[in-house]
Amino acid sequence: MDLMERIRELSKGMHQQLVEIRRHLHQNPELSFEEFKTTSFINQTLQKLGFDQLNTLTETGGFIDIHGKAGGGKLIALRADIDALPIEELNEVEYKSKNQGIMHACGHDVHTTCLLGAMIILKELQEHWKGSIRCIFQAGEERLPGGASMLIKEGVLKPNVSSIHGQHVMPLIPAGKVGFRPGLYMASADEIYIRVKGKGGHGAHPHMNIDPVIIAAEIITELQTVVSRHAKPSIPTVVSIGKVIAEGSTNIIPDEVYMEGTLRTYDEEWRMRAHELIVTICNEKAKTHGAQCEVEVRKGYPFLLNDEDLTKKSRKWAEDYLGKDKVEDLEIWPAGEDFAYYSQQIPACFYRLGTRNEEAGITSMVHTPTFDIDESALITGAGLMAWLAIQQSSESTTGK
Repeated sequence: MDLMERIRELSKGMHQQLVEIRRHLHQNPELSFEEFKTTSFINQTLQKLGFDQLNTLTETGGFIDIHGKAGGGKLIALRADIDALPIEELNEVEYKSKNQGIMHACGHDVHTTCLLGAMIILKELQEHWKGSIRCIFQAGEERLPGGASMLIKEGVLKPNVSSIHGQHVMPLIPAGKVGFRPGLYMASADEIYIRVKGKGGHGAHPHMNIDPVIIAAEIITELQTVVSRHAKPSIPTVVSIGKVIAEGSTNIIPDEVYMEGTLRTYDEEWRMRAHELIVTICNEKAKTHGAQCEVEVRKGYPFLLNDEDLTKKSRKWAEDYLGKDKVEDLEIWPAGEDFAYYSQQIPACFYRLGTRNEEAGITSMVHTPTFDIDESALITGAGLMAWLAIQQSSESTTGK
């Protein structure tokens, strides 16, 4: 039996073990930078599997290195995020979240489980692969400044991590399949905070007030010109306002309106120019009406750039492992991911793990209270992650 088939057999054989790990994590989610029990569970699981404890660079999460025994090779990294979201789960399943208002609605329980599964495979086959693999269990992906940026600052990519793979669930892809995209993939993600200060009063006498609701409405509309009249058509850009609070009533014009939104794009120079335009539009609209405006564009994660060479090779390795019909091309995706910080430092490949099962009704998107997965995806996720790691770490140092 060759190495690839051995990995397939090991991943299938541990399926029930992976399901149990994933369900425990799903039942016990923790918010970003509060993953103390999650980290403890990972350490307990590693101990049972015969590994050392995590090396810690931040308060939660950590990393551990596994070394192949076939000599030579490179140090590469695998990354899984471990935090959950402030969402109340609506799924009525036996593994439903026990923590009120917190849910693994973005699949980080799956990512953590697959990395643990990959580690089991790598340890079992240690005699058959070269190089070293750094397995990173990263805290705080869902919250600025992003756990990835903190780990990089603390040296997680030192001394010579040559490349990194990250795997993320994708509810649009059926379980058993995966997706890749070389080059630009995910957007930079900035947060917009706006407070329009006017003069409230009786709704029947608007001429005696400075109506912040009207000004806010004009700002929301005008901000769309950042995309339609300022962005180059070749640079995908999104400006969305998702929160508007105007504490008035049927006959009351409020003193102020508060808004929050997001800016997504794929070019750093244009990104900074868009920040300036947003601030200018908000201030000038308010000034025109005699109001004041406080506006902040808070810089978030950068855009995610998949290394062309590494991603193309990884796609080919995935085709070898799963079959060509199980590997899809991804479209550009304007969500944000702090894995982007790694991609700005070293060659990176961030790919998607299919989790959809329409017959079972498993179709909800991430960040929703009904998100769930077809757990057969754990077999694909653990096995493929181990296979990609072995192929990349066992390459010669020139990558040829």
